[in-house]
Amino acid sequence: MSEMLLEPVRDPSAWKSADFENNDTWIHRFTEQDLAEIDSALKAVRQRGLAVPDFGRDEFPLPALQEKIDRVIKEIENGRGFALFRGLPVDKYDLDTLRVIYWGIGAYFGDPISQNSKGQILADVVDLGNDYSDINGRGYKTNAELLPHVDSSDLVALMCVKTARSGGESMLSSSMSVYNEILEHHREFLPVLYRGFKRDLRGEGVTEELDELTFHEIPIFSYFGGQLSCNFNDKIIRSAHIKMGKPLTEQEEAALHCVMTLARRPDICFRMHLQKGDIQLVNNYTVLHSRAAYTDYTDEERKRRLMRFWVNSRNARALEPNFANKYNTGPRGGVAVGDGAHYNF
Repeated sequence: MSEMLLEPVRDPSAWKSADFENNDTWIHRFTEQDLAEIDSALKAVRQRGLAVPDFGRDEFPLPALQEKIDRVIKEIENGRGFALFRGLPVDKYDLDTLRVIYWGIGAYFGDPISQNSKGQILADVVDLGNDYSDINGRGYKTNAELLPHVDSSDLVALMCVKTARSGGESMLSSSMSVYNEILEHHREFLPVLYRGFKRDLRGEGVTEELDELTFHEIPIFSYFGGQLSCNFNDKIIRSAHIKMGKPLTEQEEAALHCVMTLARRPDICFRMHLQKGDIQLVNNYTVLHSRAAYTDYTDEERKRRLMRFWVNSRNARALEPNFANKYNTGPRGGVAVGDGAHYNF
């Protein structure tokens, strides 16, 4: 087992929801200059006949906006762990054009990785009628409530294209504040949380088998290189134990319940409504994210739609090797490409 952090996290990543009641410094509004740069970069890509994914930052120049993005990424990695860009006029563009724009902007966030077994690097978050309670299902293609969790990249970036008829609120919780509470009140759970659990890969690992699990236990909390990192996903921990035929022990059950309860506690969980044109960025190592269930429109053209990147930072923190390998594809590897997954894409 790796070294444990036995003192509270006291930097800005350990926040509470009240910290943002009258504080919107985490919102960065696109200026007219920013939007003009985006349109100019779009025009340059179109003139060269380039399409997603065959261009990057050099072909999508954002000289002034790049400096703003770089500052925000540093804040996400070393500060509060989340931020929001606001004001992209999404109704001005069709979906294909929005994908080009978001791909171009996303090139400044870091290096995107595969986020499903189709190898999609830019994926749509939209309800396709999947059942979230299905042991092999994934939540981003449902309209269900999603429990606090992290994704498998350094950062996750979501652009809101269309909102639901009702619901779908975004929720963020500082996993560092969760840790501080456990350290103060439930220290007995630390050995279990640092040891970690195997995770269910649901047909999206290297073998393409529905019963493939991670090769090793992945810690929920890992202290490495002087930084505390979190990796929590209750659903795939529990389904891994079902597939192993190995019930959780009383201590394991209590530890998972403790993390989940703290992450959902109102003083820790910060709630926000994403607006059309918002781009939300979240540090997966210091922030847990979740979503309220939503009711959608029946008209296909009006359905809730977000576009998502899983992004690895170009100035990433050091990670303990077992903690970093989440899909049996190596440290910081994306989802393996194959035909094993059994849900609608």
